[in-house]
Amino acid sequence: MSEVVTGEAVVVEVRIAQLSSRALAFLIDWTVQWAAIITAFVLITQVSLVTDTSLATGLLILFIVLVTVGYPVAFETISRGRSLGKLALGLRVVSDDGGPERFRQALFRGLAGFLEFWTFSGAPALITSLVNQRGKRLGDLFAGTIVIGERTPRQAPPPEMPPPLASWAATLELSGLSDDLANTARQYLSRWHQLSPGMREEMGLRVAGQVSAQVAPPPPPGVPPYAYLAAVLAERRRREEIRLARARSATASYGPQGYGVGGYGVQGHGVQGHGVQSPAYHAPPAPPREPEPPRGEAPPTSGGFVPPI
Repeated sequence: MSEVVTGEAVVVEVRIAQLSSRALAFLIDWTVQWAAIITAFVLITQVSLVTDTSLATGLLILFIVLVTVGYPVAFETISRGRSLGKLALGLRVVSDDGGPERFRQALFRGLAGFLEFWTFSGAPALITSLVNQRGKRLGDLFAGTIVIGERTPRQAPPPEMPPPLASWAATLELSGLSDDLANTARQYLSRWHQLSPGMREEMGLRVAGQVSAQVAPPPPPGVPPYAYLAAVLAERRRREEIRLARARSATASYGPQGYGVGGYGVQGHGVQGHGVQSPAYHAPPAPPREPEPPRGEAPPTSGGFVPPI
């Protein structure tokens, strides 16, 4: 992961593309380009039999330049930073500030790529990518771009509540459980099947001991660490879902949706509310009108003080 600062001075975390995925994407693009060059060479060779040889040679050189330079520039400009290889691997070229790649940047990358890959067989790009912290090649340094991965790694499903511990988990006091410790327990549960039995037991006892120090009451006797941590995290997630559901319902009652169709909007004080009685909203009867005081006098207050007119 790496941080980029947008034009609005907002720090955003992005996942820098690995060198292996970039190399595989380049091989896909390189194969497509060579297939286009070979096809053009065969066609132009057939044309050269009935036309001038110099014209055929000029067409071949022009087509090679269009394929080696125009292919990445055109694809990355039209698709906002993705060639065929990058599209297949889930990669994208973006600016250093996280914005989309522009034509000028794609042109710089294409011209530098012709020297890096087609002239020097990719050696400058490999060396620069290994040295740079963000894996930039020369084209990225000249253009001010980085290559990021858009596909996030697959996350493990959240732990489920063990049925025998459901009633006990409902009585837990979870306000003292910190987010960092909850994430540690979640990572342990996600890697539980990958650990050896000894490491599994050792890490489980350590993490469960830390969680039990912040959660009350203690687990029932004989509960293994895995089941205890799963019950705590499942109950924590259930309460968080309830809290979010209540927040959404409160927003629906008093927020923009509350003043919409079901509240005081279209059927209340909106289109039908001003001047037309809505069937969904019944206004209370107006209180009896009291006689107005004589002109020049203000109604007295409850304390006997008469405000000025």
